[in-house]
Amino acid sequence: MDHEPPFQETYKNLLHLPCDHEPKDENVFMVEECDLPMIDLSRLDLERGKCMKEIARAAREWGFFQVVNHGVSKEVLSSLKYEQMKVFRLPFKKKMEDGFLNLSAKSYRWGNSKATSLKQVPWSEAFHFSISDISRMNGYKSLRSAIEAFTMVVSGLAQSLAEILVQILGIESTYFRQNCPPNMSYLRMNRYPPCPFAPEVFGLMPHTDSSFLTILHQDQVGGLQFMKDGKWFRVKPNPEALIVNIGDLFQALSNDVFKSIKHKVVSSGDVERFSVAYFYCPSAEAVIQSCTKPALYKQFSFKEYQQQTQKDVQDTGDKVGLSRFLL
Repeated sequence: MDHEPPFQETYKNLLHLPCDHEPKDENVFMVEECDLPMIDLSRLDLERGKCMKEIARAAREWGFFQVVNHGVSKEVLSSLKYEQMKVFRLPFKKKMEDGFLNLSAKSYRWGNSKATSLKQVPWSEAFHFSISDISRMNGYKSLRSAIEAFTMVVSGLAQSLAEILVQILGIESTYFRQNCPPNMSYLRMNRYPPCPFAPEVFGLMPHTDSSFLTILHQDQVGGLQFMKDGKWFRVKPNPEALIVNIGDLFQALSNDVFKSIKHKVVSSGDVERFSVAYFYCPSAEAVIQSCTKPALYKQFSFKEYQQQTQKDVQDTGDKVGLSRFLL
């Protein structure tokens, strides 16, 4: 199929390494399924205080939670899924073209050119771009319309949830309106092809998100896992819910009250998976400072955090994250 990235050809040397060469994830077959905390956002109208406390508890104890009655219609989600599938079905060479979708060449990503083991190869492809780039998708009108309809609602949802969480911390809710203009956030459309080497190869390697919040819509295939108390848990797909997780920036801002949790996507041997993630981010110059004393993290800008992350990935093949900014 001409739309598939050439995973097997590109990583043939890694695929033929002896089995004992690869580090084993002893927990890969010992994963429990769990129901994440479920927040019905319609309760914010009649039971606002109680609902806010439930959101804060989930952010503090889990770092992940689900929301229903979130305002993103089934029609919007179905349209985005359809357009997402169409663009991933385009020929691989087309997707690799400079300026494809009128975006930068780096917006299309697949695999990991620096991988030295299978555990460093994400068996997935993605379009990752800034919200400010969407207006340039002139040649793909239906895709652009579907993305705009989704981001218009989910950006407001992200801001509302962030403002609820900072109120719990005692921070002025205007912080996000001042530091997170809508065009500074990012969208990532993901496709996880069937992987003949599952489950030894990740769909997406374990990581935390470099955002304030991430809002995820996934299909019903499953594969998302997160770590809690040193164990991996499977997230049971819910067609009515969006998944929300705390990012690194909120952990630093909250001085570790809210947790940015490590998560991953496991690959499937016989079915493809689609998801789309909205990363709620500030402007490059926005300052992240712990809200209480003694502060655990030094003050830093989002630009500094991005630069450090990029350097660590280039130097080590992995993101180091918040530990770089500990006092």
